[in-house]
Amino acid sequence: MLYLAIIYHMHQPYYKNLLTGEAELPWVRLHGTKDYLDMVRILDGYPKIRQTFNLVPSLLEQIEDYLNGTIKDKFLELSYKSAASLNAEDRLFIRENFFSINRERVISLFPRYLELYFKNLTRKDFLAQDYLDLQVFFNLAWLDPVFRNESAQIKKLILKGRFFTEEEKRQVCNEHLKILGRIIPAYKKYQDSGAIEVTVSPFYHPILPLLFNTNTAKEANPRTVLPKVKFAYPEDCREQIAEAVKFYQESFAKPPSGMWPSEESVSEHILPYLIEAGLNWIVTDEAILFKSLRRKKRDTELLYQPHLLKREGGSLNIVFRDRNLSDLIGFVYYNQKAETAVADFMRHLQNIDRSFKGEDVLVTIAMDGENAWEYYPNDGHDFLNELYQRLSDSDFVRTTTVSDYLKTHPPKFDIKHLATGSWIYAEFGKWIGNPDKVKAWEVLAKARKDFEEARSGLSPEKLALARKQMLILEGSDWFWWAGEDPQETFGRLFRAHLANLYTIIGKDLS
Repeated sequence: MLYLAIIYHMHQPYYKNLLTGEAELPWVRLHGTKDYLDMVRILDGYPKIRQTFNLVPSLLEQIEDYLNGTIKDKFLELSYKSAASLNAEDRLFIRENFFSINRERVISLFPRYLELYFKNLTRKDFLAQDYLDLQVFFNLAWLDPVFRNESAQIKKLILKGRFFTEEEKRQVCNEHLKILGRIIPAYKKYQDSGAIEVTVSPFYHPILPLLFNTNTAKEANPRTVLPKVKFAYPEDCREQIAEAVKFYQESFAKPPSGMWPSEESVSEHILPYLIEAGLNWIVTDEAILFKSLRRKKRDTELLYQPHLLKREGGSLNIVFRDRNLSDLIGFVYYNQKAETAVADFMRHLQNIDRSFKGEDVLVTIAMDGENAWEYYPNDGHDFLNELYQRLSDSDFVRTTTVSDYLKTHPPKFDIKHLATGSWIYAEFGKWIGNPDKVKAWEVLAKARKDFEEARSGLSPEKLALARKQMLILEGSDWFWWAGEDPQETFGRLFRAHLANLYTIIGKDLS
């Protein structure tokens, strides 16, 4: 039997400014209304499907902030603001930002939205009604098709198509907050029922091997350019993991079994902290497996089974994703009809099953669970419904969670030394190496040193806030985008978090 473990990774960086409460970007809310709830609710129609969702704590914390009213979202505030009272700065912001969604797959579904898109492209003047309709459509478009179809109120607005009122706009914006409120309870409910497994990542999504020591980048790629001042704080690895496990326990009333290390970044050095946290399994990319075992060729007999990491402090199971199959769903199939794409995927699975002649194997799909669907027609629902139906009907595939599979299929082989690397070329070039990324690590190392020197003089409240801000600064996204972000959006976010740290500890940012 071919066992298929599908793991969807849900992540957003920490956008909230700890001192002002403002969120620079709205993606927690907008992906919340488009991607998180419907991805688990779709399983209602497929009781045979078992699935795994990885939820990063920094994402869940910000969802809770929206529900508690402790986050300020400029995009939402300007959506609620009456079109007639928008000033020149507001109007410019709306025209520059309220078309931020896929034009072909989403904007073009709404004739009036597409009309406004081209009117904005040619820089024609907008009337007050144009701004009002744009406020509505931006928030309407970010509602998942499922929620657009479920609500009689929303369906009525779509049929109306234009000339919306302020009250109708409030109805759409209010719908966003209602959906956000249903996300975490839904995942708990589905996990409690056994339909899904929920796993976790280190709290603020850091690259753990680089937190341990930036010099480990050379273990993955000897040509990596390192910062002049190394960052080496193993205790931060422990804290990012431990705080994530604690948050999960509080959210789901049970400890997590699995962890998706941020960006599937692993090394031998971080294993003690994962084992210490009581985790049972982790997932990473297939390239790490072959690198660990020094195999130059891809070997599916090794890939399609769990492995054991038996160490002095305990043991940890590890599974490796099939990169090819994961990337077909993440980056290729959106260009094909759902039936064609799913038929191709099932053929791949059937070929695997035949090659193993009915032997039990575990094929792991691990991929981004939110960004891919924007490129699919109907936000991926046609593809997912076809896929889940075909999997449900199959006599040679059984979907499973990793934890369930491990209960009946413990690992047969122990990996003696785990290679260092991530899902991108089994190295860390996306987060360290170019001049901007190296500079960011040097800045972080100085900030970490300054925080350490200041902590003894801080009140318990300020110490806790500074510690949180420091952990946020260690997030992977700031380094991912360093030197690669034309708008410098993430650079500004990093600098804002940095400035806040120095404000909290009472030092000058030099």
